Amino acid sequence: MNPYVAPVVMLIASNVFMTFAWYGHLKFKMTPLWIAVMVSWGIAFFEYWLAVPANRIGSSVYSAAQLKTMQEVITLAVFAGFSILYLKEPLGWNHLIGFTLIAAGAAFIFQTR
Repeated sequence: MNPYVAPVVMLIASNVFMTFAWYGHLKFKMTPLWIAVMVSWGIAFFEYWLAVPANRIGSSVYSAAQLKTMQEVITLAVFAGFSILYLKEPLGWNHLIGFTLIAAGAAFIFQTR
């Protein structure tokens, strides 16, 4: 797989796992916290199996700062979809503006010298 594309695809997949690990339990607030933690930890295991190789592969063509920035932008995009589709929480204009400003800041990281 292309080292420019593979990290992006793998980070998207890892973020789906990460988002479920961190926020999926919010729909099950009656479940004991220790169970939520253990289930989340189990889900996060698979996230690591994607994120670590994504960063290793990506480091051949991206800087660490670029990989981290990519991770954060992907995290916001995945979380926005998760919030709307899974948690049924709407995103407002303030979220859109905030996410846009973060994306604009991220664009500077990818500028060549």
